[in-house]
Amino acid sequence: MKFATYADGSLDGRLMLVSRDGRHALAVPQIAASLLDALQRWDEVAPRLRALCDELNAGRAAAAVAFDPSACAAPLPRCPQWLDGSAFLNHGRLMEQAFNTPPIPHFDTRPVMYQGASDDFLGPHDEVPLPDEADGIDFEGEFGVVCGLVPMAVSSAAALECVRLIVQINDWSLRALGPHEMKTGFGFLQAKPSTAFAPVAVTPDELGDAWHDGRVHMRLHVQWNGERFGQPHGGEMNFSFGDLVAHAARTRRLTAGTIVGSGTLSNVSRAAGSACIAERRVIEKIDQGEIRTGFMRFGDRVRMQARFDDGSDGPFGVIEQQVVRAR
Repeated sequence: MKFATYADGSLDGRLMLVSRDGRHALAVPQIAASLLDALQRWDEVAPRLRALCDELNAGRAAAAVAFDPSACAAPLPRCPQWLDGSAFLNHGRLMEQAFNTPPIPHFDTRPVMYQGASDDFLGPHDEVPLPDEADGIDFEGEFGVVCGLVPMAVSSAAALECVRLIVQINDWSLRALGPHEMKTGFGFLQAKPSTAFAPVAVTPDELGDAWHDGRVHMRLHVQWNGERFGQPHGGEMNFSFGDLVAHAARTRRLTAGTIVGSGTLSNVSRAAGSACIAERRVIEKIDQGEIRTGFMRFGDRVRMQARFDDGSDGPFGVIEQQVVRAR
């Protein structure tokens, strides 16, 4: 199944089923008012939603309309909890190498994760208002999972069974603010503005063979101001989404609608490029002896789209956003 949320002025938006080919959508207020509502009652509503999806895909849904990605908010405009990991260890190792910092304890065996703001997510084509270019504006391309209810102390294998949906993410960062906040020992706050999502959230079966071992085996194609920036592959995750969800639930249960992110996609091969500016900068420092790339300026645009290994478009749609000065 594929889901989107149309912005309608309400806090949680209007839930839409999306056809497999991405051409049509169907509102389902008789089943669930919002995607969050559906996730909270998943066992009850999922069979009815799947039956309607089958009708939509077969062209038999009389109330179907043309799907409009520009009308979309984030699939979940807000959620109970947003947790972001750092499952691509190459990214962290590059940072340590470039700045000669000591390794994070247990980095290879215990996921790193922070808790971000979950009350105000950005849609795929929303402008990104920020207060100051000097804050070091950066994009971060990721994948994520949306969970049902996750029990406390769940195993990694059992945690994967709690995954309901998969999403594509742009986790905006303000790099100039991060170092101070990390040194306080309290973690990110101002350095992490609102996170953005591609228009469509999908059940794992929609990825076919691209979803296995708890990983999204797809390339995330990233462009900055129309130029190729990178196309790292999601299959290089060192920790699976099962590992990440189990880590988050080690001492508490997770409520339905919790989103867990992979962290910035990062591949060992330099040819893959990067999914964030910070990584390109540290590669420049390592390979060329100096940083040559600046961060984003007001008016800059970023585009992200996941694609299957055969080059065909993925099911999430496109994130395409412009950074603007906050009014």
